[in-house]
Amino acid sequence: MAGEINGIEVKTHMGPEEMAQRTREVKEFNVETFEKENNRVPRQALGKEDFLQLLMKQLAYQDPLSPMEDKEFIAQMAQFSSLEQMTTMTQGFAKLSGDFTRIADYLTGTEARSALGKSVELVNGEHTVYGQVQAVTRGNNPQIMVNGSYYDWNQVIQVVEEQGLNQLVSEL
Repeated sequence: MAGEINGIEVKTHMGPEEMAQRTREVKEFNVETFEKENNRVPRQALGKEDFLQLLMKQLAYQDPLSPMEDKEFIAQMAQFSSLEQMTTMTQGFAKLSGDFTRIADYLTGTEARSALGKSVELVNGEHTVYGQVQAVTRGNNPQIMVNGSYYDWNQVIQVVEEQGLNQLVSEL
């Protein structure tokens, strides 16, 4: 469909091929202009800074004869407040998760060190190993030395006093 404005023919609709061509041209232009020159990478999500920038632009360029209504502004500010609270909660949960991991690692190391000198039963592949803990390594994944070999602490099934191990072995 075409029209004429001031003696110039103007197309009012594009066909699918022309639309696809214009879309490619716009994408290429954006890549060349913004991404390469400014080292910018497009994002798929907006953050709180983006939200505030949009809100400020909206307020700056609103129609003075038809300004934004109070209800709209309050709704947008409530959305911003919710976004801010969710961001803070997410950061708090991430920190809390890290704290729990450190506590669990500490407790695992403490538990392994408390087994030093005691007898253990542990599983190594298809074999069960019994013996006294002779040494313990430190770290996130402590190991114990039993019968001259190191094993991961998570292989231990139970820790018993020396006399308890003798009773356990005799029961088998």
